[in-house]
Amino acid sequence: MLRSFACGAFGFFALSSLLHAQSAAPAPAAAPFAAIPPSTVATLPAKASTPDGQDIIQQATADLTRPPGALAKLHTEGTLPHQGIRDQSAAAEKDFPVLLDLALAYRLTGDARFLKQTDAYFSAWFPLYHASLNPIDETNFDHFIFAYDLTRSALPAATQTAVNGFLTELAQGYLKFLQNPKRYGDNWESHRVKLATLAAYALGDAGMIAQARQDFSTQIAHNIRPDGSVLDFEKRDALHYVVYDLEPLSVACLAAKAHGQDWFHEVPPGGASVAQGVDWFLPYARGEKTHQEFVHSVVKFDAQRAQAGVPGFTGRWDRKGALGLLAFAAALDPARQAELDQFTASTGQRVPAWIVLVFPSR
Repeated sequence: MLRSFACGAFGFFALSSLLHAQSAAPAPAAAPFAAIPPSTVATLPAKASTPDGQDIIQQATADLTRPPGALAKLHTEGTLPHQGIRDQSAAAEKDFPVLLDLALAYRLTGDARFLKQTDAYFSAWFPLYHASLNPIDETNFDHFIFAYDLTRSALPAATQTAVNGFLTELAQGYLKFLQNPKRYGDNWESHRVKLATLAAYALGDAGMIAQARQDFSTQIAHNIRPDGSVLDFEKRDALHYVVYDLEPLSVACLAAKAHGQDWFHEVPPGGASVAQGVDWFLPYARGEKTHQEFVHSVVKFDAQRAQAGVPGFTGRWDRKGALGLLAFAAALDPARQAELDQFTASTGQRVPAWIVLVFPSR
């Protein structure tokens, strides 16, 4: 009897020790993410029946039979329509919003068909495509990174490895480029900072994140003037390029906000914040001021695009082009929701469904 009790007691204490060890063990680290935290992903099923959710599901359903159009190289920067591989690149880039819709539809519905098609798109692009480190050609890869935030944990390991390889190329390449202080200033660096920031956060690399943080600060110090105007407005004489500067910087701010940091209101010495840049732009977005685009641009290619009839490179700026920037600004600072509401009411526009779902401002 004594032996029986001893064995039972030993078993009891051994089991207790095991359970204690298991409960004391640290929980596995959450997977890193670029800009859409798991807490936001968790809210999506409840939004499936909303107008925005239904729009995404309907579009993604139509894309279930659409084949990917992946290319090994993209190039649109500095080219006119029908030059080089511009047309093929533009066609391939239609994959970007499709992939994001598919990833969102999967999280909205849990339907495995959307996940399978999402994986098919990722697998078609990577490892076929390798980073060119041309930020104008690659700026729209932010949609790929958002789609990865939404689906990473459900994707096959091989797909995750391939996408992580691409993200590493992006982060390392752009961060290395930005180590040269002479590089900072115009919109190219705004797009480099955006891509480097998203990739660094998506990889969860603390060193890369810290460097991206510094690169962001350096860029806004060089790009945004104390009055809130941007360098590209001086060079290009176009509100088109004000948006093209502030939108990517705002996306970098969204990534930082998702990780508990406020970059949007940061004011560098001798400069202004992204928020102040948006404030400078608001009178044009409201229609209180108007602007004839590219009249005094010092960039020859702007005149070439105007002569070729490329939309937006001549005439008065269309204030509908402010929608994305104002939506991002409201997501970064909910106090700006009223100005976004006024803007959409006056232009008859609707904030894109994907922005409403993953970067809610209310």
